[in-house]
Amino acid sequence: MCAGKFKIICQLEWRYANFLEEILDMEGLLIPVIVFLSWFGIGGLKVDREYERGVIYRLGRYESIKGPGLYWIMPFVDQKAKVDIRTKTVDIAPQEGVTADSVTIKVNTVLYYRVIEPSKAINRVENYQVAVYQAAMTTLRNVVGQSYLDDILKNRDKVNRAVQSIVDEITEPWGIEIERVEMKDVEIPPTMQRAMAQEAEAVREKRARIIKASAEQEASIKLAEASAKIMENPVALELRRLQMLTEIGAESNTATIIMLPSDMITLARNWSDPHRKENEESKLS
Repeated sequence: MCAGKFKIICQLEWRYANFLEEILDMEGLLIPVIVFLSWFGIGGLKVDREYERGVIYRLGRYESIKGPGLYWIMPFVDQKAKVDIRTKTVDIAPQEGVTADSVTIKVNTVLYYRVIEPSKAINRVENYQVAVYQAAMTTLRNVVGQSYLDDILKNRDKVNRAVQSIVDEITEPWGIEIERVEMKDVEIPPTMQRAMAQEAEAVREKRARIIKASAEQEASIKLAEASAKIMENPVALELRRLQMLTEIGAESNTATIIMLPSDMITLARNWSDPHRKENEESKLS
């Protein structure tokens, strides 16, 4: 019995020793596998900010949009293209153009746009930033060429809306929205500036003359009405003369003018006319 038990214990010890040897042999393989799996798991972690999106391609084919925050992609299998979805400001260089009334001007414009569909912005156009800039520049020249100088100077909002609608229609298939177009500055040739200044001066002079003539017309109407009232009551004329004397006396003038009432002049004329007629009759006789 003891020999049989000893034999069983020896077999168990031999198997345990073999098992330990197998584990020790596998350590050389487990460590690289664990390292590879750890790198594979950590290497696929990606982080995008709130204003960023990741366009994921799996073996070259579009897969999905990831972000913002933390997400995982398969290393060596998935590729990511990062897209900024914030509003971008583009300062378009001054563009020289000829208006509809044959005036050469330079227009400087600012464009605001935003990516609303990152997959289209990456897949449908090679460089959406350059594409938007070129579309806005050519559209601005076309709109300026179809507009008159007065419309560009006085109705800038109309020109801005026209450029915005056209560029937005061009960029819509690219997943880009044009938010606003603002015209910063319009450069006019010096000769045209002088001509516009002369035109403005002439318009103001015309307006001043029209206002003055209208005032004289209204004054003449009032004077005619006043003369009709004075003819109805001659005493009003004397009151007006006394008022003029009061106004003259109030001023610091060295000369004083005394105006005789018209009744005295009329009385003197009536008194002198009979005497003049008597003298003429005596001379004739």
